[in-house]
Amino acid sequence: MNSIINIFSKLLLDKSTISHTVRNASKKAGGSTKNNSTKIRPKHRGWKRQDGHWVESGTILVLQRTLRFHPGQNVGLGRNGTLFAMIPGKVVVTCEETNPDWDHTWVQRCHGSRMGTKFYKKYFNVIPNPQHNNFKLIEQI
Repeated sequence: MNSIINIFSKLLLDKSTISHTVRNASKKAGGSTKNNSTKIRPKHRGWKRQDGHWVESGTILVLQRTLRFHPGQNVGLGRNGTLFAMIPGKVVVTCEETNPDWDHTWVQRCHGSRMGTKFYKKYFNVIPNPQHNNFKLIEQI
């Protein structure tokens, strides 16, 4: 009996056997990340053509969510707020007093609180090239 106790006490006192029985972590602890959403794609909204650029008809001038920029001369307003050129010409951006069509749903949603007040907005205009003036007046009626 004493011999068994001597063997156990020897094993307990021997430091080399204790160090071999301790288990260490096999993997490093992983931290969490907050920037892991990779499915969101940018919308690339804003000005597509600047003041003074030459555009063809149908060219997108501005992509917008709210009615920030307004359609001027020869510019159309799409259903999603896109401004596009209706004829080929030069883009001119002006700051003018607004006289919006209050029946339009976009105008009501974006500027409904400003009804009856005077405010200014940026307008996109497309100015066509001047026509040639190479003709001769033969006869006046």
